[in-house]
Amino acid sequence: MGQQEQVATSLAGTVGAEIGASLTAVDAELARRYPGDPGTRRPVHTVYVPADAFEAGTVRSWGDRALAALDEHAPDAAAFAEILSVPPELAEAVHGRVRAKLEREPVEDLRIDFEDGYGLRPDAEEDEAAARAARLVAEAYAAGTAAPYTGVRMKCMEAAVRDRGIRTTDIFLTGLMRAGGLPDGLVLTLPKVTYPEQVTAFVRLLEAFETAHGLPDGRIGFEIQIETSQSILASDGTAAVARMIDAARGRATGLHYGTFDYSACVGVSPAYQASDHPAADHAKAVMQVAAAGTGVRVCDGSTNVLPVGPPEQVHDAWRLHYRLTRRALARAYYQGWDMHPGHLPTRYAAVYTFYREGLDQAASRLAAYVAKAGGDVMDEPATAKALSGYLLRGIDCGALDTEEVARLTGLTRADLDAFASPRRGGLTVTAP
Repeated sequence: MGQQEQVATSLAGTVGAEIGASLTAVDAELARRYPGDPGTRRPVHTVYVPADAFEAGTVRSWGDRALAALDEHAPDAAAFAEILSVPPELAEAVHGRVRAKLEREPVEDLRIDFEDGYGLRPDAEEDEAAARAARLVAEAYAAGTAAPYTGVRMKCMEAAVRDRGIRTTDIFLTGLMRAGGLPDGLVLTLPKVTYPEQVTAFVRLLEAFETAHGLPDGRIGFEIQIETSQSILASDGTAAVARMIDAARGRATGLHYGTFDYSACVGVSPAYQASDHPAADHAKAVMQVAAAGTGVRVCDGSTNVLPVGPPEQVHDAWRLHYRLTRRALARAYYQGWDMHPGHLPTRYAAVYTFYREGLDQAASRLAAYVAKAGGDVMDEPATAKALSGYLLRGIDCGALDTEEVARLTGLTRADLDAFASPRRGGLTVTAP
């Protein structure tokens, strides 16, 4: 054994304590503002259905229509893979998993739309539609046929429709309470937010509802929809979206990019309004940075090119949707909007290909990190966190199986959860 080193210090013991005391407020602020990912399942998409078109069988109907489109326009794995340029070695697995998903759980996140998709209606008509939506949602959850996440998009906090949005929110939530309580998968979406004060106003509305029903403070969260340029860059040059997250006081669960409203707001011509336009990329990049570490998730927008018509037209629309979804996934936008049942096959094809083609590399890197085995890539704790999150998202959506991930990594689901988010629980594995 070598000579034992002598350890010497120069600072008084009180220095560390004084520094710690000086940073107490900062420590608390970091914990409040940046708690990290909540560790809950993240849906791969959001499906919007106008309130007047929403029915008890909407989720199953979307799945059946998506399966019919798949059978008609890509009857087997080879055809589907050729249309979308899915790697041949993944063709069978992707096609089979897409079919199984459409049969089992075609919609992961459903939003009943009382805003643009519904329009302006007589108050009595919207009152009835909101009450009906609450009843159908409650019945679906009771029967086990609801999408894992379900909720409404009400009208915004702008003066012209503010009262209507407040009333619809009240009717819908009250209906759920009368039917047995708020479901765990409840999601609300506040659209066309321009000023943080509008977020504050919505928080006050939810606080009042929780107080009226004796619910825990903060029980009801909501998504903020980014559809105006002012929500990205405020008049004073600051990023308004960051202040909106703060104004939500811990209730914000997501930032949803509105492709077409935002594009029109900044003057993009209709023919070029798309989720891959430079204006869209800028807005989502600002949203992403503002949300990082806060636990608020960023959702991409939609395409308005529908897979309908003759086979060539359907295939072109599928290729476009597949490409946009893969592009979003590479940019860490793990959720997007789907506007038509025909979008579901390519949504899941893109998501499943993304996770399956990266499975072996992600699993081997994480296994090497845990074993301190090294390799051709030197990963750090932050990368281990990202690798675990990647595998967990793949498992949750059906792209990967828990068993195959465990076989490749040597880790349990609990291990992956612990690596991915400190809010999921303590680590159960030894890490460098």
